[in-house]
Amino acid sequence: MPKIVAIPASKLRKVFEKAGFKCVRTEGDHFVYTKPGISRPVVIPDWAEVPVFIIKNNLRTANISREEYFEILKEI
Repeated sequence: MPKIVAIPASKLRKVFEKAGFKCVRTEGDHFVYTKPGISRPVVIPDWAEVPVFIIKNNLRTANISREEYFEILKEI
């Protein structure tokens, strides 16, 4: 299994959009995504590189496994 590394926010947003999330609003430099069935929103900062800990926390919140994440990432 590859290691999760920091990626640009635009690429991370595409991952969550492919997973069925919709951007419901922006607050400052943060994008807020929701999906029916997921209790908490996923917040992605609009930074050049999103740190690994934020990616992991968002994957946990979204109930997306590492395998799913890498499969979606390959398609982008």
